[in-house]
Amino acid sequence: MEETLSLSALPSWFVVLPDTDAATTVAVKALSHASHSLRHASGRPWLVGRWAAHTAVVGVHGDTRVAVVGEHAVTLREAQRAAAAVATTGSLTALDRHSTTWAGSFHLIASSGGRVRVQGGVVDLRRVFYADATSPASGRVTVASDRADVLAELVGAALDERRLALELLTLGVPHPLSGSPQWRGVHAQPGGHYLSLDADGRARSIRWWSPPDPEVPLAAGAARLREVLTAAVDARTRGRDLVTADLGGLDSTAVCCAAARGDAQVVAYTAALHDELGDDAHWARQTVRALGSVEHHVVPAEDTALTFDGVDTLQDVLDTPSMLTVDRNRRMHLVALAAARGSSLHLTGLGGDELLAGTPARLHALISARPFVALRDVRGYAAKYQWPRRKVLCQLADRRSYRTWLARVARDLTEPAAAPDEPLLDWSVPPRMPPWATAEAVAAARELLRTCLPDAEPRGRGHGEHRELAAMDGISQWTRHIGQMAAPLGITVAAPYYDDRVIEACLAVRTPDRISPWRYKPLIVEATRGIVPEAVRTRDTKANATFEEETGLRRHRSRLLALCEESRLGRLGLVDVDALREWCRRSLSAETESYLLHPTVACEVWLRSREMTPAPPGH
Repeated sequence: MEETLSLSALPSWFVVLPDTDAATTVAVKALSHASHSLRHASGRPWLVGRWAAHTAVVGVHGDTRVAVVGEHAVTLREAQRAAAAVATTGSLTALDRHSTTWAGSFHLIASSGGRVRVQGGVVDLRRVFYADATSPASGRVTVASDRADVLAELVGAALDERRLALELLTLGVPHPLSGSPQWRGVHAQPGGHYLSLDADGRARSIRWWSPPDPEVPLAAGAARLREVLTAAVDARTRGRDLVTADLGGLDSTAVCCAAARGDAQVVAYTAALHDELGDDAHWARQTVRALGSVEHHVVPAEDTALTFDGVDTLQDVLDTPSMLTVDRNRRMHLVALAAARGSSLHLTGLGGDELLAGTPARLHALISARPFVALRDVRGYAAKYQWPRRKVLCQLADRRSYRTWLARVARDLTEPAAAPDEPLLDWSVPPRMPPWATAEAVAAARELLRTCLPDAEPRGRGHGEHRELAAMDGISQWTRHIGQMAAPLGITVAAPYYDDRVIEACLAVRTPDRISPWRYKPLIVEATRGIVPEAVRTRDTKANATFEEETGLRRHRSRLLALCEESRLGRLGLVDVDALREWCRRSLSAETESYLLHPTVACEVWLRSREMTPAPPGH
């Protein structure tokens, strides 16, 4: 498959170059497509790419430069202070004292004395990719970017079909391979680590963040969450005349209400569901009546796309396959309406579920520290989700390592999926290869999983912390993909729950205070007293889109079948197209069967979209 990626056609990207002449070849190529470029003190290119001018601030002190790029309210003076701290101490770690107090979501890039620091976020919303570039005259040098496809284009990396096979896994690719680039030689920094480049362009990965211990009581934790969440919203809305926001569940309601406290006009959108039990519109109307200052639009269910709508014609240029693809038109409808309304910023509540509802797997750690509280909550979850007692006890008693769990995943790729009543107390629900995956695809996925085993460590300390951070990595990547889809419309999609400060505030709260079978998201309920209207603040319902999935499958079956024709995955030998086509023709349950299609559709659409990228305009 031949790709035709044009860096000039992408609205936003950047490349970070080390302070050495060995990076000249990549620099020249990047500069030919860039709208902005910044230089090291030496005069060599440092930060090159395309970004909106208002998203970047650069502080300079002597030969030190500090750039903050993204959604933030960092001032020039604050960036200069950070640069001065680095210059004075002679250490790039001096940035931590400043950046760990800044609100928002951003990349932090610094250059000082020939050394470079490139940092994203603690989860996978702000990503850092890196690869080695070579030239006959200059040798090898490491360069970095916020987009994997941009980096692959600049260094001439080839598609890795084995890595694409792993993306077929149902329920997503497990850590530490989740979110890995699809090109040979292109790598991703793990969350909470920054990339350090020395004067010769050699790279090291350095941890700068670790999850806080869950020791803060509910009242103090709620006060802290209130502070950082409102600051996160204000950092984005300050100085704007108009912003738009999702207004659906409790999480997006909290963000919308926080925005309504500012000076910008807030326009809220609620998508009505086909399922008559979906009550988002009811609660949204109550919220708007109580606030009195928000312009509100309820989009009728019949005007909203169903799952699988348009999957055979999508042309979004994403740098990784995304399971969001199957719901792309449904998700993007509100964003498109917001852009048409004149908004350049759209706020969402994405990320709230992982942080605020958390995972019962935290009980693994709690059962040793507070056994009576843990056993009480175990009984509550078992009753709530109808988990068999034997399975609950087996998972709680299972103290095998994450590496052992991952080895079982690699071994059992073609085994039946976990039962619907499987408790959520293990490291994760084990993913499986779909029935249409070829033997070659299964072998490639198994080999990659087994290869990573010697160095595989969990994402967090224990089952619960690992599971929450891994989930945040996965869903924040979806949010990142929404941002890539929205960028051509001239609108930024912001998810304040994925800000580093917000994540820290939530994870610091004691487990039984934040995660409970007896109360719905108690932390956000307490944090939003006086912000969210009282009648809405204690809402304990959440809409379900199962109807949209099942109806969408029936209505858009022809689009799924169209993807089987001249299948790119089939050409690569990764799927049995006849088996896939037969599956698409079946009547499938949204709860237990049709979700198996999501990763495969994501990969097929991604491969096709990379063939449809517009040719580059004149430079």
